[in-house]
Amino acid sequence: MEMTSQLPGHFITFEGGEGSGKSTQIRRLADRLRGRGHDVVVTREPGGTDLAEAIRSFILSGAAEPLGPEAETMLFAAARADHVERVIRPALQRGDWVLCDRFIDSTRAYQGSDGVDASLLDSLEKIAVGEARPDLTLILDLPVEIGLDRAQRRRSGEEGPADRFERETIERHQRRRDLFLAIAAREPERCVVIDANQSLEQVEDAIWHSVRQRLNESVN
Repeated sequence: MEMTSQLPGHFITFEGGEGSGKSTQIRRLADRLRGRGHDVVVTREPGGTDLAEAIRSFILSGAAEPLGPEAETMLFAAARADHVERVIRPALQRGDWVLCDRFIDSTRAYQGSDGVDASLLDSLEKIAVGEARPDLTLILDLPVEIGLDRAQRRRSGEEGPADRFERETIERHQRRRDLFLAIAAREPERCVVIDANQSLEQVEDAIWHSVRQRLNESVN
């Protein structure tokens, strides 16, 4: 069973495939929490620190792909260790709410679907994460084709060409979706699946309901 954080703050991670709307919904949840007087840190993976952002750029450009999936996984772990040590753990120690766009489950879904052995993922996770475990993980789920279409439309509006992961096959994206859902089924005490194939407002309300249901005493 996945242990949750033993630190004073509250740690919520957002997971899901490409185009699932994680960034938008994190901002909306942060606004709701701040409106109730909570201190909120919004961050992302890979990223959150200068070092982790540099690793992010290297990976998403595709430059790390020739190194192989195991080496790429270790790069993700290095970025995560720096992020946890310099951003996530200090915020949780202060008693803040931390909302993170992707975390350990993305590594399991993405690198796991590339054939990286689960024992390596477990070992790197223990090193990089330690006690900074999510209290709640929201998995935004929708059909792969819809998510990729959303991601393409988003890029055409403002974000440039597809990154290393968005360029991959439908079959690989489907394997990742299946792995996210398998994680949720295996760890229902931590994970909630949110139907992301709804309006922004409906998704926001479903997320808020889940946060209130799981962390009600802390929200009020």
